[in-house]
Amino acid sequence: MRFRTRAVAGFATLLLPLAALVGLAAPAQAASTATATFTKTSDWGTGFGGQWTVKNTGTSAISSWTVEWDFPSGTSVTSAWDADVTNSGNHWTAKNKSYNGTIAAGASVSFGFNGAGSGAPTNCLLNGGSCDGGTTVPGDAAPSAPGTPTASGITDTSVNLSWSAATDDKGIKNYDVLRDGTKVATVTTTSYTNTGLTAGTDYSYTVQARDTADQTGPVSGAVAVHTTGGTTTPPTTGGKVKLGYLTEWDTYVRNYQVKNLVTSGSAAKITHINYAFGNVTNGQCAIGDAYADYQKTFTADQSVSGVADTWDQPIAGNFNQLRELKAKYPNIKILWSFGGWTWSGGFGQAAANPTAFAQSCYNLVEDPRWADIFDGIDIDWEYPNACGLSCDTSGAAAYKNLMAALRAKFGSNNLVTSAVTADGTSGGKIDAADYAGAAQYVDWYNVMTYDFFGSFGATATGPTAPHSPLTSYTGIPTPGFTSADAIAKFKAKGVPASKLLLGIGFYGRGWTGVTQDAPGGTATGPATGTYEQGIEDYKVLKTSCPVTGTIAGTAYAHCGTNWWSYDTPSTIAGKMSWAKTQGLGGAFFWEFSGDTSNGELVSAINSGLS
Repeated sequence: MRFRTRAVAGFATLLLPLAALVGLAAPAQAASTATATFTKTSDWGTGFGGQWTVKNTGTSAISSWTVEWDFPSGTSVTSAWDADVTNSGNHWTAKNKSYNGTIAAGASVSFGFNGAGSGAPTNCLLNGGSCDGGTTVPGDAAPSAPGTPTASGITDTSVNLSWSAATDDKGIKNYDVLRDGTKVATVTTTSYTNTGLTAGTDYSYTVQARDTADQTGPVSGAVAVHTTGGTTTPPTTGGKVKLGYLTEWDTYVRNYQVKNLVTSGSAAKITHINYAFGNVTNGQCAIGDAYADYQKTFTADQSVSGVADTWDQPIAGNFNQLRELKAKYPNIKILWSFGGWTWSGGFGQAAANPTAFAQSCYNLVEDPRWADIFDGIDIDWEYPNACGLSCDTSGAAAYKNLMAALRAKFGSNNLVTSAVTADGTSGGKIDAADYAGAAQYVDWYNVMTYDFFGSFGATATGPTAPHSPLTSYTGIPTPGFTSADAIAKFKAKGVPASKLLLGIGFYGRGWTGVTQDAPGGTATGPATGTYEQGIEDYKVLKTSCPVTGTIAGTAYAHCGTNWWSYDTPSTIAGKMSWAKTQGLGGAFFWEFSGDTSNGELVSAINSGLS
């Protein structure tokens, strides 16, 4: 764990080569007798569904139609139906089929397609003229998508929504506000307050713009809203653990608060949270950041409950927000995680007196001020009897002894878990400690099946490699550095599969100065990241550097001179399927703030394990 400040439809018609259109006669009808409008019907992150509707606004029938538009680089049509779709570079053309070319006066026809990328169509032409029915300004485009709405002022029965404006060459007329896909209002401004909602209920909001010609543009991204009050129905887990790490420092520069678990919809799709990190110092468990943990006061709009903290309440900070989260989602179990990459150096001294260490941890976790919040303890020792940020020489038995002491002190009514290495090489970190012997004392291991490769240390100049490969592949820089190898090794040592959770990183690792698409390329150094060189959140990468391909069950992307690897909803679905076939206890991820505002990676884990 790093401590960082940091059902697609098949082809209904073949995509014809551009040459097939050469010599076609010009349409008999001008665009002044018809309009063409575009709607995004679905969006799954790396692609979307689209639909064009051609309407005859004239007084006589139309015998044929052709719709043309431009897509930005990186966006394309992958399959289409009810039209013959071709392209020349980024310019796309759709022509009617033999059965739907004729449109009676006042009638309309539609055709659909699946697209890759995230762009929206521009420069629309219908039969050579404007898509809004005009004849003097060819290429009048539908509006762009508005910005994804943000939610504030959430109460039991209402929410305030605001969004950035859409753009259009002729001007925006108004916006449709959609709740769970159904229009609930039309407004002329970029904000709306939805009232009359039900307490303790999940909603999803999107916005769609309409231009002065009444053309509707693509739907915006979605924001998930959970109204205050009430409690929620626990998710169907299929008996699997769905755990996410929430870091104490996210409350600062990243401005990711406990409330974001609610507004993103993620809280309704998980079973456990590891709050990271508590410190390990002087052989004891200790507070990591007192201000973030229990002193910082939150305003009403930042608070899970919608009620502002007061200066004199017993505890505030993330701890109080987690308490409010548990009131809404009583099924969620929360563990306090100690150590991590930065603070693992303290475990060597702790291992010298495991009983005293366990007592100190119990006293801190069960402090009466917050004992109701935590359901157990998680140990992130990186790494027992091996090297991480520092090297440990406490011996192969130290880890087992430490976990045995923690179980003895915390008892059977608390969870005791641990994040563990995924080094599946012969003589590697899994072999350095008695993980099999310690397994009897833990509820599960979080196997850190990510960060196998990256632009750090000696590999800053390559070779490029996916940081979280599920399986091996030809040319892998270090055989044994895969999820499958790590899980197989733990199983071979006798650790039950049901006590192993597969790890997912909600971020990518990247290089710059790369010329080739495929893994194995050379680089000049780490790619620029928002908080740390060579690392970037998924929510940024999904649009800034879209996926080029997949290898070993994960994705990679080459954009310009940068090369990144990261997991997507699609690759996570594959990994969850694999985890189930292996009989694993579930999955965990590092960490919430790397996900999109509507929690699409958490959703993929939830769906994949349910």
